Amino acid sequence: MNTVKTFFFMMALTGLLLVIGAALGGFEGIILFLLIAVVMNFGAYWFSDRIALGMAHAHPVTEGEDPELFGIVAEQASLAGLPMPKVHEIASESPNAFATGRSPKKATVAVTTGIRRILTREELGAVLAHEMAHVGNRDTLIMAMVATIAGAISMLAFMAQISAIFGGMRGDRGGGGNIIGLLVIAIIMPLAASIIRLAISRAREYQADATGARNSGNPYALASALEK
Repeated sequence: MNTVKTFFFMMALTGLLLVIGAALGGFEGIILFLLIAVVMNFGAYWFSDRIALGMAHAHPVTEGEDPELFGIVAEQASLAGLPMPKVHEIASESPNAFATGRSPKKATVAVTTGIRRILTREELGAVLAHEMAHVGNRDTLIMAMVATIAGAISMLAFMAQISAIFGGMRGDRGGGGNIIGLLVIAIIMPLAASIIRLAISRAREYQADATGARNSGNPYALASALEK
């Protein structure tokens, strides 16, 4: 059911982008923004992991440097039936972990120093099972694509805001309808895109919770970690 919801929401998000394209440029606008979506998703496919790790200031960790963390990740990867991902650590007291990568063979999991400080080994293993579930369910790629399309909509909304402001300042005759259309794009469309993006994220998180709890065999450890 979560997979069906995700597909539906992805189509709705793409539809929003095409509607904006139609409003701004008619049929040519649809083609233009469809091409933009394809190009941006291509970039997200190849570079989203580097961008995410770079923004988080994550650094790679070797097995020799941290055998305990490597052992936990290897254990959860094996339970999930997935290849061993790359392991990164983030110097931050914020308790967090995430997975990224366009496919299970190119996956990376990252944990903060803060989450390692407050969780037991079993709890950290359950959290990493959740992250490996994201990898196995291809959520890392899905959410990168979602963020890319939502970002494109936000960028177009900003452009519409500028157009509406300057159009209103000029006071062009007969331009009221155009200004209203621009305001709808500037205000309603990004709000709708944010709601859809959050709905997709929630669906994928619930799916990862269920998959991670099943694969790790320790759902209570995951619940305890989430409480912390």
